[in-house]
Amino acid sequence: MNNRKYIITINREAGTGGHEIAEKVSEMLNIKLYDKTFLAHILEKFKLTPEEAEKIKASKPNWWSEFCRFYKQFGTTAAIAYENFEVNSQQLYYAEAKVLRELAEHESCIIVGRTGFHVFKDTPDTIRIFFIADMEHRVERMMKKRNLDEKEAREKIKELDEARENFTKTFANVSRYDARNYDLVINVTPFTTDQVAQFIVENLKKKYPEP
Repeated sequence: MNNRKYIITINREAGTGGHEIAEKVSEMLNIKLYDKTFLAHILEKFKLTPEEAEKIKASKPNWWSEFCRFYKQFGTTAAIAYENFEVNSQQLYYAEAKVLRELAEHESCIIVGRTGFHVFKDTPDTIRIFFIADMEHRVERMMKKRNLDEKEAREKIKELDEARENFTKTFANVSRYDARNYDLVINVTPFTTDQVAQFIVENLKKKYPEP
């Protein structure tokens, strides 16, 4: 890819494999991926609040180098479960959004969840993607991924979808199901995660061709 920075934001229905697709795209493009688990560690590491973020940036000229070292260390602990972190504070949400904007200033990246489509809605060179799928496809995937029976899988999907929609409505004041929030909505039902990732990468390379 060329040196022009871009941001990919990914939102998804539960059970679509959206996070796995994001990981594949991240690997194929060799760009970093930021999600809820990662941001929880960053905020804990730097004790960021909206007010403190500016102080950190002003008082620590080597903030980015410090962050990069921490990111490299964090990469070995990415297996921490998504559910281990609760984000229910408005202050924390704005701190997360500020961290994401700071990171995106430095390099291309992928943002999974965190209302990324809203945080970067006015940012040039942002590609906003939403993954959907038929319910049976989602249930089957959830059953395999979490070793659940069909009833448990359906309940988990409902739980995750409702939590993500409530989060989005609370902080972005929109529904994440509104297609107008995105540049691309993909029904992944007929495809493997590899095929979807390849499709995204191929088209992104057309938009941002190598010099």
